Amino acid sequence: MIELVRNDRRMTQTALGQALGMSQSAVSRLEKKGTSAYSTDILAAAAAHLEIPPALVGLADSRPLGPQNDGDDVNRRRFIGGAVAAAAAPALAVLPETADATGGQAAVLRLSTTAYRRLDGTTPSRDLSEAVRAHMRLIRTITHTATGDAERGRLAAVGSEAASFAGWLAWDTGDNGSARSWYGLAVKAARSAGDPLLTAYQAGSLAQFEAHAGNGVEALNLTRRARRVLGSSRPAVADAWLSSVEALAHAVAGDRRSADKALTAARAGAENLPEEAPPWPWVFTFTPTKVAAARVACGARLGLADWVLSEDTEALATGHDKQRELLVLDIAAGHLAAGRVDAAFALAIRALETGLRYRSGRTVERARAVRRSLTTSSPPKVVREFDERLHGVYL
Repeated sequence: MIELVRNDRRMTQTALGQALGMSQSAVSRLEKKGTSAYSTDILAAAAAHLEIPPALVGLADSRPLGPQNDGDDVNRRRFIGGAVAAAAAPALAVLPETADATGGQAAVLRLSTTAYRRLDGTTPSRDLSEAVRAHMRLIRTITHTATGDAERGRLAAVGSEAASFAGWLAWDTGDNGSARSWYGLAVKAARSAGDPLLTAYQAGSLAQFEAHAGNGVEALNLTRRARRVLGSSRPAVADAWLSSVEALAHAVAGDRRSADKALTAARAGAENLPEEAPPWPWVFTFTPTKVAAARVACGARLGLADWVLSEDTEALATGHDKQRELLVLDIAAGHLAAGRVDAAFALAIRALETGLRYRSGRTVERARAVRRSLTTSSPPKVVREFDERLHGVYL
């Protein structure tokens, strides 16, 4: 089943192995075991990464019951911990005392990180943060007691992924200082793992954060560093993605020409990517649609309505709610640049409501930025409604 799904997704054994902290030969042995005994933790990690229902690979399908709480934050965090534990139960039930050469503890820890990432789409980041910090402490403890360079390298890679996710959560709560620290730790851990591709990815993630935070020069320095780490042998998806990050950095700095040039490079790269799963640590393919979304973000920063509104914005508004509403706010900025105040704030109110529902400081601050771009002594009704909704919000 694992081999069938992997081939259907045009994923190589090497790519799957990198995602699971295993070698290509270990994945080959896993797929050729036939009726032999399996390591259940590795089986669970592979099934989770390929999104195969556990029952189809012979594992119990343990699903958590719905939360039974009264809305109290402590109860909610306990439920989240239980949900992740249930998601990882098949692996944890047979966790070996020591990590073996095929991944062992590193694969199980990565499985837990994946479970937290899935919860991110439907759970306020503030509720996830405490559980993820505890997860990071566990990774550090296991890493400190690990024996052998190979095992420590695998665990460092897992720690890098988890730290990057902690950075994303801090960013979403509006805690940019903590986000920067976590992303920096992710880069450091990737270096310790000795993985240039992971190091470049984490440097690019930090660059993306800095660009959105308004630090265009720092973002450009980080993308250049990521390219140097990879050298001339960098995969095409890395090149295209980094070009999109550079475009946003140029837009934040007010350089339209350089932003346009970087977007052109990103689009050309995305259109010519091979039809196969991207190499780990990229989880999703980088497509022309994502370049179009990047162009909308750049246009919003540059105040270019034609960049924002010329795209099929409805088709671009994908992903889970928190991600989608950030793009909606960029679209609102485009309408505002075109003088369409009513349309802009109708969208901004919708995005703000989502941000408040998930208590997303990042969304609320972006909504405030859109509001600051309108200067008028007599705002229309829709803007007054927006101001009333935003008044008294402290996240």
